[in-house]
Amino acid sequence: MKDLIAPVDALVKAAGAAILEVYQQCGEVAVEAKLDASPLTEADRRAHAILVSGLTALTPQWPVLSEESELPDFAKRRHWTTYWLVDPLDGTKEFIGRNGEFTVNVALIQEGEPIAGWVWVPVLGVLYRGVCTPDHCEAVVERDGQLSALRTRSMAAGELDMVASRRHGGEALERLLRRIEGRFATIRLKSMGSSLKICMVAAGDADWYPRLAPTSEWDTAAAHAVLRAAGGEILDDRLQPLRYNRKADILNPHFHAVGDLGQDWSALIVA
Repeated sequence: MKDLIAPVDALVKAAGAAILEVYQQCGEVAVEAKLDASPLTEADRRAHAILVSGLTALTPQWPVLSEESELPDFAKRRHWTTYWLVDPLDGTKEFIGRNGEFTVNVALIQEGEPIAGWVWVPVLGVLYRGVCTPDHCEAVVERDGQLSALRTRSMAAGELDMVASRRHGGEALERLLRRIEGRFATIRLKSMGSSLKICMVAAGDADWYPRLAPTSEWDTAAAHAVLRAAGGEILDDRLQPLRYNRKADILNPHFHAVGDLGQDWSALIVA
C-alpha cells in the first residue's frame, strides 16, 4: 500500500486539474443525459480517461471499474478479489451548478471491503485519504501540502450533528428527524453534495449521515474507506457494514455513515 499512495495521490489531482479546466471555462457547461438520466459532461470524460489509464498502468493485475465504464457482467465481476472502483466526478450536478461541492473518488476494494480511498476536492485543493489493512488503519487530510490526521469524534450528550444530501431523500429524512427529535436536546443539520458528507463524519465535523435515497457503489467506496480508517463505518438498515461487488447490480441499500461506533445506533436507525 505504501508504494501506491504517492502515485494515486498524483492521479486524483491530475483528474481534478482536468475537471477544473472545464469548470473554469466561460459559458454554460455542455451536458448530456446518460441512459439512467444522470448528467454527463466533458469533465467526467477527461477525469475518467486519466484515472482509468493511470490505474491500469500502475497495477495492470487489478481491474478498474469506473462510473463511466461499461459495467461487466456479474459472472465476470464476481471473481474479482481486488479491483479499483472509481467515480471520476462525484457530484456532477454540483459541478453543473458551480457550487464547488464535487470530488474525485478512487477506492481500492479487496474481498468486498474498501481498504483504501482517495477523495480529492478540486475547488478547495483538499485531499482526504484513508488506508485500512489488517495491520494498520490511517486516515489523513492534506491541505496546502500539510497532512493532518483524521479521526471521528465521540457524540456529545444530548447533541447531534447530522449532514444530509442537498438533492435527495428529503421526505425520508424528515420522517427520520421526527422520529428521533425527542432523543436530543439539539439537532444541527447541514446539507451538501457529493462524498463530502461522508468525509465530514470522518473528520469529526458531523456524527451521522443518513442516506435514504439511491446511490451506487462508486459513489460511496472511496469516502467509505476514509471513514473506516478514521474510526467510523457505513451501516445499512440492518446495522451491517456496507460491502461491494456482492450482487449483479451496483446499487447500495439505504445507509448510515456514522462516526462514533460506541453509540447505540440501533436505537436511532432501526425503525
